[in-house]
Amino acid sequence: MRLAHGDLLMSDSILVNTSTELETDGLGRRLAVRLFPGAVIGLVGPLGAGKTRLVRAIASGLDIADARVVNSPTFVLIQEYAARLPIYHFDAYRLKSDAEFLDLGAHEYFGGQGVCLIEWADRVASCLPDDRLTIAIEITGATSRRFHLTAGGPRHQAIVLTAEA
Repeated sequence: MRLAHGDLLMSDSILVNTSTELETDGLGRRLAVRLFPGAVIGLVGPLGAGKTRLVRAIASGLDIADARVVNSPTFVLIQEYAARLPIYHFDAYRLKSDAEFLDLGAHEYFGGQGVCLIEWADRVASCLPDDRLTIAIEITGATSRRFHLTAGGPRHQAIVLTAEA
């Protein structure tokens, strides 16, 4: 991942600034290259921050046949997509409790051969594995965003530490 001017690299976290939606898409595709079976990514940010857009870009980087099929699973709670690695796309926005998230069988997905992408991960953080990548998205302009990528353990730390400087 190429850092733009003003980006900051820390031991297990990184800040990445994007100016356009195309740059955000590029970030997602570059992250996808580093993902592995069992990867868990928690996405955090306000409505309209670009969580689903980033998931779509990651799906594109995982060679999904048509990234346009990726949409917010707000009402169905989980979408599954076939790609180089299976994609399990969760949305915790409408969940009222951790138990509702666990009832989706989340732990079975976490131990599977795919990549788990959880929108509104902050609402179910206690249910997520410690070893995960958390991406907090901050809106900095109409199309610009600041992404705070934080690795919660050694497997996901490699995604952050192998970022191109």
